[in-house]
Amino acid sequence: MYISLTDLFKIGIGPSSSHTVGPMRAARRFLVELSEADRSKISRVRVELFGSLAHTGHGHATDVALQLGMAGELPDFVATEKIPDMIAAIARETKLLLLGERAIKFQPLTDIRFNLKDLLPLHSNAMTFRAYADEAMQTLVAERTMYSIGGGFVVDEDEAFVGSPRGGEAQVPHPFDSMKTLLAIAQDKQLSLAALLRANEHALRGDAATTEFLERVIDTFFRCIDRGLSTRGTLPGGLNVSRRAPDILVQLKTERGQRGIAPHKVLDWVSVYAIAVNEENAAGGRVVTAPTNGAAGVVPAVLRYAQDFCEIDRDGLHDFLLVASAVGALCKLNASISGAEVGCQGEVGSAAAMAAAGLAAALGASNEQIENAAEIALEHHLGMTCDPIGGLVQIPCIERNAMGAVKAISATSLAMRGDGTHRISLDQAIDTMRRTGADMQAKYKETSQGGLALAQVEC
Repeated sequence: MYISLTDLFKIGIGPSSSHTVGPMRAARRFLVELSEADRSKISRVRVELFGSLAHTGHGHATDVALQLGMAGELPDFVATEKIPDMIAAIARETKLLLLGERAIKFQPLTDIRFNLKDLLPLHSNAMTFRAYADEAMQTLVAERTMYSIGGGFVVDEDEAFVGSPRGGEAQVPHPFDSMKTLLAIAQDKQLSLAALLRANEHALRGDAATTEFLERVIDTFFRCIDRGLSTRGTLPGGLNVSRRAPDILVQLKTERGQRGIAPHKVLDWVSVYAIAVNEENAAGGRVVTAPTNGAAGVVPAVLRYAQDFCEIDRDGLHDFLLVASAVGALCKLNASISGAEVGCQGEVGSAAAMAAAGLAAALGASNEQIENAAEIALEHHLGMTCDPIGGLVQIPCIERNAMGAVKAISATSLAMRGDGTHRISLDQAIDTMRRTGADMQAKYKETSQGGLALAQVEC
């Protein structure tokens, strides 16, 4: 299987790709893939959440996402401004329009169960759907367990092992499953990584459709940044975290043109771009998985930096995303991009590696320098835990994206100061991330039971 641009960059809503986007898709898929005969029998539906979904599902709006999915909504197209009214109506009327067509009785507080005790074997982000033919829930019509494995990817128990690419079935001219293979193919064909990856994407959907998708992703990235930079207020969830991006932007604009401003302050622009995206994500706004929602700010922040400060043209931005997507695909294929599986090293770490590689490509780095940039960025996120306070994608997640973006730029700069030779390969760093995640205790993997998540309790 091949993980393409459209597999990795999914346009959806916040606050989480694994806890919001994935469950929404899973809930809709459960109903859509039933036969019409079975679907017509349904009078009640219940969902049981396990592991990380149970522990941080409230803070990540998993319950909201499940209701939207059962109502037939998709994260790509749901009108975000209408979500609060839709959810309020379901709770008030205790009814849900199944796939937007037929009303059934539904009580969110009892029909969505957060199982804080049990873990299912394949992945921490597990959910079991049960449909019944009667309101007393005595006659089972269908039951299915699904897993949200990060980045909006969803698998069930009959599909390939968790961590598999879940990409497209179509053949590409240059298949690869490691950076070593990708570099070897590029050397053999005398192609840049961007040119090689463009050929693969064009083979999947054609030149025009690939360019159209790249433009849509860039547009969504930059619109998200601009919304975040212009929206004030307090983020939902109860931590009373104030949006900071608009105030930081005012300061940066005031300083612009002043004498004596330290050169490093250009990185404050990168930080505010990332913060703007992740504040939008935390508020349930429209974002792109890059590779996840929790790490959604890193790639767009560095991409915007490439445009605004490095004067990279549109073709260069396309190269950026093509190369970034390949690095993200390798992280997913050979380790994980799920915080619930390997901690935040798999989210912000993978995103930083993607952004570093993309920026290097856009700046004209050699293939070897691109790999080195990605490796440096990932290496210096290894071991990072996923420990959101209150189960919300706010503290430390928002600032963590800003730091990941800055690290990505530094990694690119370091790599381009060298000739591309280095001791540790990207493949080795990705494998280390996988092994480190396996060793990491569950309380540090998106359960809010360890790390910084306990700081709020101690205060």
